[in-house]
Amino acid sequence: MPGSDWLPPLIDFADHGSDWANYLDAVYACFRADFIDTVPEFRGRKLRLKRHPLHEGREATFWHLVSQGETEETRVPEIRRCERVPWPKPVIINEAQPTIKLWQEPRGSELRVHMWLEAEDYLVVLARRKVGQPDEYVLPWTAFIVESGHYRRGLQKRFEKYAKND
Repeated sequence: MPGSDWLPPLIDFADHGSDWANYLDAVYACFRADFIDTVPEFRGRKLRLKRHPLHEGREATFWHLVSQGETEETRVPEIRRCERVPWPKPVIINEAQPTIKLWQEPRGSELRVHMWLEAEDYLVVLARRKVGQPDEYVLPWTAFIVESGHYRRGLQKRFEKYAKND
């Protein structure tokens, strides 16, 4: 994988007996190690978690990293997201790598930070809250594989627009 040799390996479903409960426990253990037991920073700001709504005793941030859906109630775990739970933290702490395209966009009262590891078609999104205030903080919002060429082209345009105006 060019330019992403710093990424940890995927969490393979088969390595956990192809048992969904065991696998989800292993995926959550990785998330817990990366975002609860240790607290990474993004540009000097510690990452917080969106804890609620809890689902199966796990934080909303976790579910946003491993599932997809329009609403909290309809989110469904997705194996490719689960496999890559070890990736968001390294992407965040390696945000200055030339292989990561980074840009910010306003969304309501916050800024969304997009970190696109294009070689892996992987996108990590952070939400900067209370921007410019002393109590500003950052939430890991979601992360996923970019599967559609249309979406990929849209990301490229958004990155180029940001880079031109930065």
